Amino acid sequence: MADEPPKKPPDWKQLTDTVQDADTLRQESINAHHDHLITEIETSDGPLGTSLRAVYEGDELSRFKERLGEHIKNHDKEIERMCNYHYQGFIDSIRELLKVSVDAAKLRDEIQDVDNNLQQSCDPLMAKGEELVKCRLVQGNIASAVENLNLCLPVLEMYGKLQEQMKTKRYYPALKTLEQLEHTYLPRVSTHWFSQTMTEAIPKLRDRIKEASMVDLKDFLENIRKHSAKIGEVAMKHAAEQNNMDPSIVHSSKKAKTKRAPKPPNPFTGEVEEEEEEGADTSLIPHSEEELAELSAQDLIDFSPVYRCLHIYTVLGDREKFETYYRKQRRKQARLSLQPPPNMHTMIDNYKRYFHDIVGFFVVEDHILSTTQGLVNRAYMDELWEMAVSKLAASLRTSAASCREASMMLDIKKLIVLFCHTLRGYGFSVGRLLELLLEMRDQYSDILTRQWVDIFNEIFKEDNYTPIYVESQQEYTCIITQFPFQDEELEREHFPKRFPFSEFVPNIYNQVKAYINACLKFSADLHLSHTEIDDMIRKSTNLLLTRTLGGCLSSLIKTPNLTLLQLIQIAINMNYLEQSCTYLEEYISSITGAQNDSAHLSRLHGTSMFKDARSDAEEHIYKQLNLKIDEFLDLASYDWMLADARGHASGYVVDLVAFLQSTFMSFTNLPEKVAKTSCMSACKHIANCMMNFLLDNDIRQMSMGSLQQFNLDVIQCEQFAASEPVPGSKDGTLQLAFADLRQLLDLFLNWDWSLYLADYGQVSSKYGRVKPNVAISLLEKLNNSDKKKNNLFSALKKGERDKKKLLDTVLRQLRGLANGTATQVQS
Repeated sequence: MADEPPKKPPDWKQLTDTVQDADTLRQESINAHHDHLITEIETSDGPLGTSLRAVYEGDELSRFKERLGEHIKNHDKEIERMCNYHYQGFIDSIRELLKVSVDAAKLRDEIQDVDNNLQQSCDPLMAKGEELVKCRLVQGNIASAVENLNLCLPVLEMYGKLQEQMKTKRYYPALKTLEQLEHTYLPRVSTHWFSQTMTEAIPKLRDRIKEASMVDLKDFLENIRKHSAKIGEVAMKHAAEQNNMDPSIVHSSKKAKTKRAPKPPNPFTGEVEEEEEEGADTSLIPHSEEELAELSAQDLIDFSPVYRCLHIYTVLGDREKFETYYRKQRRKQARLSLQPPPNMHTMIDNYKRYFHDIVGFFVVEDHILSTTQGLVNRAYMDELWEMAVSKLAASLRTSAASCREASMMLDIKKLIVLFCHTLRGYGFSVGRLLELLLEMRDQYSDILTRQWVDIFNEIFKEDNYTPIYVESQQEYTCIITQFPFQDEELEREHFPKRFPFSEFVPNIYNQVKAYINACLKFSADLHLSHTEIDDMIRKSTNLLLTRTLGGCLSSLIKTPNLTLLQLIQIAINMNYLEQSCTYLEEYISSITGAQNDSAHLSRLHGTSMFKDARSDAEEHIYKQLNLKIDEFLDLASYDWMLADARGHASGYVVDLVAFLQSTFMSFTNLPEKVAKTSCMSACKHIANCMMNFLLDNDIRQMSMGSLQQFNLDVIQCEQFAASEPVPGSKDGTLQLAFADLRQLLDLFLNWDWSLYLADYGQVSSKYGRVKPNVAISLLEKLNNSDKKKNNLFSALKKGERDKKKLLDTVLRQLRGLANGTATQVQS
């Protein structure tokens, strides 16, 4: 490896110079950069933000300030040098200007003198020239004025004609005049100022014509709103005459008086027209009563404001706007017409005005539809009619629900029918309103039902519940003509005659017929078939009989203060009312004309209702009869320690039998089955009560003498049962009611215990109805009585001892039978 040459020591002087050169270059670069920034600041017309940010972002801010100070000093020296250079020239110029100002003043004075002299010499000439110019100008103006007047006179005449037409409210001719003025006359005078004014005023005049015609239309709409009721009344009157209905149903008893507002001023002249006579109206054409009877509803109204306004808006290109406005306003009026008056259900006149207003509205709209092209169309009419039908039906349902009088409901129905006839004649569908009548028929039936409740209750209240007695042929004929009753035996009898029923039978029958007639009135003019009317009336009559009359009869029968005889008469009456249902069905068929279709007619449910009412009355008869029996039995007062019988029946039994005999005599007109049931019920009740007397737990002792006396009372009752108290009771069934008592008394009075014990449980037993428990109870009471006697006597006889021994033996065996019976039942 070769030896490396030795390194030379560094040249420190050369290094120092290099460092100094670098600092110098760096300082020069900084100075150049600062000079550049200062130049930008001096020469820039825009924002200085970039330059200033460059100054402050560097580290040489102080150096930049020094450099900027140097530039400022240089500029100050430059300015001072330039001022020193130009100062002398400025001074010289000032001195020259001072000299020129003196010469200019002299020149101005000389010119002023020359001008004054020229003015003085030219004044006469100028005066003559001015006079000549004026004359020439006047002469030219006169010629121009004559020429222009010849051009302007036709324009002014047309404008005057326009003003006159506007004043007289001849809007369509005014529109034609305005068109001629605009296209023919005004172009001839287009150079005149008033031509421009007129041209500018033409759109305003057109708008005023539109506004004026619209004012007339608004007056028409206001008046037609007020007179719709009159139009509707005339239309409904004519419809009533065409459909053979009574025209008087459309007349209101009171005429509503309306106060009219003063007429507005003429929209063009500002003048107020004189008021016409009170009550006069330009929209309603005046007619006498005779003419009103001959004219149609449309002839009563002057429709020219509508036609005129429609034509004007069509010519002016705003027909669609007019149609929209007219339909909107009429929709509002339709809603007002469909608004029912407050408390409409209180007066029929409120309904009449309500229907008149609605009919009048649609009569007017139908006329507008047929006499104008497109102002209203069928779709618009159908929409209004659908809205009207919905609101009308809702209003009538609400008001009808508040109605409480059948006569008013009939009047409302007639108005609705006439309303339907009227608008059907104008092509409107009225099917939904006819369906509403069927709904109102149910409401009408409810009102009649409530009304007939009071009628039935009043009949029941006034009836005396005794058979009707007649003393002459006239009275007899009056009864049989009111109620279908035929009895040959009664006809052969001499006066006075007695009908089996009381007065409420013919009264109820006649009121049911009156109800049927009232229902038929509502079905008139509904265009229903005979069968439909017959079904409706039968349905309503069934409701009357089953609910109304049935409820009234049920309340009557349950009245607590009714006597037994009154209940018996009510039951008898039910028989005859039940039989009258057939005649009611025939009556309904005769008045509805449905006799030929009897196979499809429904039956009245009155027969079953009267049967139920009779059964209810019979039940109350049984209860009332038992209550009366209890009153007699409560008078019973037995001496159960009686030694010997009195030999005759007790007084309460004699009175009870007498009462029953007199009572059952009034059962002659009742069905035999009912009479027998009542008698059997009474006998069973008596037997049960008398058995309870013997088995009363409060009675501890009983003697044979008291049993013998009790036996006499039972015999009295048995004799009554055997005496045929009611027809058909001889078969011995009534005596069976006392069979338990009879066997029990015979057993004890005959003291036939051996036979009883031997035959116990056998079908052919003589004492088969006597239960061991009953016999034990009665024997114990007899035994207690004997013990009391034994306590009174110190010594016992042999016969009494044997009797006591026998009694104990019988009691022991009876208890055995009773226990055996109980065991048998349990097993």
